[in-house]
Amino acid sequence: MNRRQAILLTLLMIVVVIIDQIIKYQVKTTMTLSEHIPITNWFHIAFVENKGMAFGWSFGPKIFLSIFRVLTVGLLIWYVFRLLRQPWHLGFIVCIGLIIGGAIGNIIDSLFYGMIFSSSTHYDIAQLVPWGEGYGRFLEGKVVDMFYFPLVEWDMPESWTWLDSIPLLPAAGEHCVFFSPVFNFADSCISCGVVALILFFRQSFSKCFIIKQND
Repeated sequence: MNRRQAILLTLLMIVVVIIDQIIKYQVKTTMTLSEHIPITNWFHIAFVENKGMAFGWSFGPKIFLSIFRVLTVGLLIWYVFRLLRQPWHLGFIVCIGLIIGGAIGNIIDSLFYGMIFSSSTHYDIAQLVPWGEGYGRFLEGKVVDMFYFPLVEWDMPESWTWLDSIPLLPAAGEHCVFFSPVFNFADSCISCGVVALILFFRQSFSKCFIIKQND
């Protein structure tokens, strides 16, 4: 194993997880649910929780999603450390560290937050509680999101009633926001890592599968 790159990957994952959890803890224990703190016109801190994946997406029951996440990330970590038997480009290692660290950050929410936090509401701020006395069960915690970037906002013209008949398009008179998803630090690390892999390290990514086939 390439020891130096393995250490770098491990440290990067740990740093991502620590930063992610510090931000989430601060938001969770100081803000009520759906509270918005405007930083600029195009950037808000907006506390929301979701039961699904990145950017609030959801697929199936929460407990099965949590188990799938744990198994997938565990398999990915095992596979990546196997790949470290040979040297890789530093940027490739950073991308992988961001992706895995971000995934672990969101998994921690799913596994433990329901066990250690009281429920966040529109009126009450969550508190740390004794283990097992929180708002949910193990594997059923909600992921904390907070970064909201309403970069562009506009209202569709009231007279454009023809929009009402077209699926997926905003209706006439509807207020529209770009970019509307609320996300967290872990989501951003995953997204940046994936985009960087696609743009700059496609050859290294393809090489992973070639090595696996030759093992």
